Amino acid sequence: MYRRQTRPQRYKLLLAYDGSAYAGWQVQPNQRTVQGELEAALRHLAGAPVKLHGSGRTDRGVHAIGQIAHCDLPFILPAANLRRALNAILPANIRIRQARMAAADFHARRDAVGKEYRYYIWNGEVISPFLRLYRTHVRQLLNLRAMRRAAALLVGRRDFAAFTANPNRKVASTRRRLRLLTVSRQGPEIVIRAQSDGFLYKMVRSLAGFLIRVGEGAVPPEETRRILRSRTRTARVPSAPPQGLFLWRVWYPAPTRATVRRSS
Repeated sequence: MYRRQTRPQRYKLLLAYDGSAYAGWQVQPNQRTVQGELEAALRHLAGAPVKLHGSGRTDRGVHAIGQIAHCDLPFILPAANLRRALNAILPANIRIRQARMAAADFHARRDAVGKEYRYYIWNGEVISPFLRLYRTHVRQLLNLRAMRRAAALLVGRRDFAAFTANPNRKVASTRRRLRLLTVSRQGPEIVIRAQSDGFLYKMVRSLAGFLIRVGEGAVPPEETRRILRSRTRTARVPSAPPQGLFLWRVWYPAPTRATVRRSS
C-alpha cells in the first residue's frame, strides 16, 4: 500500500544493469536505453511520467554494479516495497539493488564526490562465450609490471586532455584528480581499478586502452608523462572496447543526505 501526498517524495536508487542490450544510459529516440526502461517502470507505478536522474551516463555496452539515481514520486511507499515493485516490472538485466527515501534536495549527479570504475580484461588464448559481453579479450600476454609503472605515473591531479575521446567537448577543465589506478591479475583475468572525483568523457576506456598498449609493448611506460604534457589525443591512447567496463561505485558526502531507511 502507498499513501499519495501533495509534495513528492524523493527516492535514491542503487542500480545494477547489463548494458549489452542497451544504447547506453540516457534516453534516446527509437533506442532501448537503461534510463528509458526505468522511467517506463516508474510511470507504470505512478500513473504519470517520472523523470529519473542518474549519477552519470554510461555508454552503449557498458555495465553497472553501483549506479545511483534519484526520482520523485507522488506517493510514499516503503523503500523495500518500491524495490520489489520495480524489479517485478523491469527486465531481468536491470535490477534495483537498494532503495531509500532521500532528502528533497538530494541529487544523484550533483552531490556525487567520487566514482570507481573497473575494467575487466581476459588475457588468454580462448575466452568463454559466456564472458565475451563482460570482458575485453586480449590474446597477447600483457606485461603487468609495465602497466603498473604507467598507471603509477597517471595517479594524482593531472591534465587528462590526452585521455578524453572528444577533446573539443565543452568542459570547464580537463584537469582531474585520479585517486587510484591499479592493475591486478588472477589467472587470465586482469582488472583495472580507477577512482576519481570526476572523469572526462570516455576517460576510463582511454586509460584502459592506453594501459593495454603499454602491456603489449607498443608504448613504453616512460612515455606516460610526455603524453600527459602533450594534451593531444593520439593512437597511443585508444578507447578500449565498452564491454569490459563497469561503473562500480559512487560516493557521496558522509553522512549521506539520504535517510538511513533502506530496503531489506
